[in-house]
Amino acid sequence: MTLSPPRPNIAPSPLVRTKPLLKPRHLTLLLVLGDILGLLICTVVVYQIRLDQPFNFLNPVPYFFFILILTGLYLTDTYTPDTQALGLRAPARVLVSNAIAAIIIAACIYLSGTWGKTSFVGRGMWLPTLLLFSPWAVLLRISAADWLRTHARQSHWLLLGFDDSAKQFWQDFQAHNPLAQLTILMMEGFTLTPDDDFDYLGTLDDLPTWSSDAWSGVVVAPHLAFDHAQVQRLMQMRLQGIPIYKLPDFYETFWYKVPPNLLQDAWFTFSTGFNLFQDLITSRIKRIFDLTVTLFLLVLLSPVMALAAIAIKLDSPGNVFYSQLRTGLNRKPFRVYKFRSMFQDAEKRGVQWASQRDSRITRVGRFIRLMRIDELPQLWNVLRGDMSLIGPRPERPEFDLKLAAVIPYYNIRYLVKPGITGWAQVMYPYGASVEDAYEKLAYDLYYIKNYSLWLEIAIAFKTIRVVLLGKGR
Repeated sequence: MTLSPPRPNIAPSPLVRTKPLLKPRHLTLLLVLGDILGLLICTVVVYQIRLDQPFNFLNPVPYFFFILILTGLYLTDTYTPDTQALGLRAPARVLVSNAIAAIIIAACIYLSGTWGKTSFVGRGMWLPTLLLFSPWAVLLRISAADWLRTHARQSHWLLLGFDDSAKQFWQDFQAHNPLAQLTILMMEGFTLTPDDDFDYLGTLDDLPTWSSDAWSGVVVAPHLAFDHAQVQRLMQMRLQGIPIYKLPDFYETFWYKVPPNLLQDAWFTFSTGFNLFQDLITSRIKRIFDLTVTLFLLVLLSPVMALAAIAIKLDSPGNVFYSQLRTGLNRKPFRVYKFRSMFQDAEKRGVQWASQRDSRITRVGRFIRLMRIDELPQLWNVLRGDMSLIGPRPERPEFDLKLAAVIPYYNIRYLVKPGITGWAQVMYPYGASVEDAYEKLAYDLYYIKNYSLWLEIAIAFKTIRVVLLGKGR
């Protein structure tokens, strides 16, 4: 049994001011600027109180401490004020971060022998500054979280067209923005089933009725065709300042991923981005960056790798390292190296996905997976040129055949070198299934399309944060 949606005979709602969804990067930037302002104000105040003199803005020493404090706030994920990490809300994470920063700053001052040699570190300047800054940063996160909730309640979006992909968007929208409103105008002739529980205003023929509302934005379902009058109406809305997004563009703009089931060949043809393929200079810079950082990491992390090797050998019988065949650039197979985290006979029953609480994982293996230590031998793959530090994770050929058969555009991910870490790894929790592979491909497509040096830096910092907060697998 199907139900056709009735066409309502309702007058346009009164013009109200609505808010667009705030992009996460915008909120992060605002919080960073607020922290910088707070640090400057607190430093100026402490200078005046402690030294009875104005703050010297040309003195580079305080800015070193500022960078250290801001880095700590980022790594403890305080720039997403509406989330929890390690069971702590953002204000509590601010206090933890600043406490750690205080210890590190004290150690740096002591070890460098600069105590008493500059006014900033010689008379107890940094600790009062940090104590004064902490309430500022906490109140800033509390205010940001409250503003986010208010902002979401005032957001009212219009979805044009409704099919299976739009239904998935509706579910994603509710998950990401539970306080925001999403109103639907369906396609003519589309039917609802009794299991569908969606709010709708009518069909696309009712667009003139509702176009006068002050929408936060309009989202257009894929494969939707408009007549000339509807295009004119959407153009008027766009010129009145209402943003209009096709469904893939909305995912890319606000949620930093590109679901492959929403794409068509024409999207790859006419969409912007994908510059990494044609920019040889960028590719060479990326390779130089890989080699430089990899050599540095090998020297820095060699004690950690040595301890891991000893622990693996003592924990269970078998080799310290193991290798697997993975799919690389242009689908060419290569052998990847890792620390062994499973028992020696883990695959005696054949190739299978690794689960989060896999009984095949050893005690030491569970720890090194959580801290991503098991991936460190892949630095050798980076030196050889099989992999990059950052890129889509390489998959096993046995799984690739299955995934490529059910996920559209799956092989696009192998147009760039696979990486030790990547956008999908820092944005999506660990999982091992076809559904998880689909979600990870959505993030991989975003990375490949929007590659830039800044995105690489963001992934590097997010990887450090994932490790420190224990979000590995």
